[in-house]
Amino acid sequence: MSVIRKIVHIDCDCFYASIETRDNPALAALPIAVGGAPERRGVIATCNYLARQFGIHSAMASATARRLCPDLIIIRPDIARYRQVSEQIHDIFRDYTNLIEPLSLDEAYLDLTANDRHDGSASRTAAEIRARIAGEIQITVSAGIAPNKFLAKIASDWNKPNGQFVIEPGQVGGFLKELPVQKLHGVGKVTAARLHRLGIQTCADLRALNRSELSRAFGSFGNRLYELSRGIDNRPVQPSRIRKSVSVENTFAADLPDQQACLDALPGLLQQLERRLNGLHGQYRITGQVVKLKFNDFVSTTVETRSVHADPGQYQELLKAGFERGSRPVRLVGIGVRVAPAAIQAPAPATGTDDLIPDSAPHDGQLALFKD
Repeated sequence: MSVIRKIVHIDCDCFYASIETRDNPALAALPIAVGGAPERRGVIATCNYLARQFGIHSAMASATARRLCPDLIIIRPDIARYRQVSEQIHDIFRDYTNLIEPLSLDEAYLDLTANDRHDGSASRTAAEIRARIAGEIQITVSAGIAPNKFLAKIASDWNKPNGQFVIEPGQVGGFLKELPVQKLHGVGKVTAARLHRLGIQTCADLRALNRSELSRAFGSFGNRLYELSRGIDNRPVQPSRIRKSVSVENTFAADLPDQQACLDALPGLLQQLERRLNGLHGQYRITGQVVKLKFNDFVSTTVETRSVHADPGQYQELLKAGFERGSRPVRLVGIGVRVAPAAIQAPAPATGTDDLIPDSAPHDGQLALFKD
């Protein structure tokens, strides 16, 4: 008989904004956001709930947010401070389990299957974790408790902010019945629109189709839709995640007008990338090089090639090839490497593969990792 897992997804409420308010209580009654400056084409990373009442949300251009709320206070991110708070939260997690899978600074999965506190109750243990974070760190978090990661992540959003929601094993079928398909992991706007055109609005609608029908309509993702609509997710909580890439990028305050201006930006990016690679301590080996460009019309392209080094000359050639695809001003330049664990021999992607690295929300003149 298989053991039913007890998975908790912890998600901090407006994490960056909550820290700023905690450290400056005068901001508590004001609409605030953390992000880049509007005049430098910054982007909102997060905002408090007062700001959300104006329609402001993450990844929105700061200039748009300021138009929606002229009194909005926009605070430049302090990632080092946020990371320190995240580490304090993880110290609390480790008092309850070593099976912790961080997703970002402000969210993580915890496997409490073997937990013996509160008579093994994952929901009461999650409540204790939330209370400790509120008392010791002075920010609030929300929690979802369910038999698997997929359901726990959905549940953590159900009673936000500062709440929790439990999906018991016997409640899975009923809970999913009316769940909109756009809530399923991996279903974005394009896939949701395709599903809606087929008359599929909820998981109950999805269940009317068998695996082969979904596979014909959606390829390999059809099998995933089949399983998620039935609450099937066998992924374990993974304390260590294998990195696939290391990258840095810069969104410029003014568009780079030509290819030479883009080439001139490479040395600074190379220095940043070198520092990140030094932080891997030899645990990974390089398998490829990547350049990403975002043009002034927000169209992105990536170019990559096999490589075992972060070769500056190769980055120049990749950048030239990428620029020729658009031949217009560039607002973002990024460079990176594909990596594999040092002990594993894995093939690198082929040269010229386009759009393998998804866009990350650009920060105001700050370097950020490409998403792995």
